[in-house]
Amino acid sequence: MGDFFNLVFINPIINILVAVYSVFSFIHLPYALGFAIIGLTIVIRFILYPMTTAQLKASMKMQKIAPHLSKLKERHKGDAKKMQEETMRLYKEHGINPAAGCLPVLIQLPIIWALYSVLQRMVTLKPEAAIAEVNKIVYFDFLKLKNAWDISFFGLPLGEMPSKIMSFNNLFAVSSLILLVPILTGVFQFILSKMMIPAKTGVAILEKDIEKKTQIDKKDASDFASAFQTQSMFIFPIMIGFFSFGFPIGLSLYWNTFTVFGIIQQYKIAGLGGLSAWIKKK
Repeated sequence: MGDFFNLVFINPIINILVAVYSVFSFIHLPYALGFAIIGLTIVIRFILYPMTTAQLKASMKMQKIAPHLSKLKERHKGDAKKMQEETMRLYKEHGINPAAGCLPVLIQLPIIWALYSVLQRMVTLKPEAAIAEVNKIVYFDFLKLKNAWDISFFGLPLGEMPSKIMSFNNLFAVSSLILLVPILTGVFQFILSKMMIPAKTGVAILEKDIEKKTQIDKKDASDFASAFQTQSMFIFPIMIGFFSFGFPIGLSLYWNTFTVFGIIQQYKIAGLGGLSAWIKKK
């Protein structure tokens, strides 16, 4: 199974990374490996673009019929069979395939995991070891590395973790710069999470949900889901920012590029979403 995953996912992604790196090295772009990670992430994002778009559109349709689903639950409370029939009728009426939002996610997961695995392996290898490792995997001789690549990006070591750098570096300026890595990771993730919430919920409703979360009727699944979504919008970015503090900087570079691209795609397909209310307020 491991050999199959390497053959189908890991090795092709490494070849794309090395190809992008080779182009940037040829034009003498500084910090070529860091920019190659950004370039590779964008390439993968473009490959996944149709699937992500289908997922976002399916999610938007589900958000639009959410009020109708709530009415159905209230109308057919206690009658599971009738509820299922009416729900399927509603899906058919609005042209919704319940599996449409799940299938793209299942297809994307191995690719995203392979991308993560590749970057984790590449940025943590010593430059000399990277030459031998990469040259065993590349498909073409012209992609083989002749010199060790620079594993820094604007002075930040791509293979090191912010937590480790801060532990042995007491310079205030450097420590502040390192702290920006997990902070930006959390901020970008929060922006994307906020945009994924429908615009009509707005700030007031979200804040009201937080204030009243202790009064949620546990029997009402829709209220619970709404409160969970509201809390996740804040908790998930904090978790991602915290995790990035203990991950190599190269992985944070990949994750931030991935998230920024996601923000752009989300805006193009669904607009600012829940972020629009905050922008108007400001």
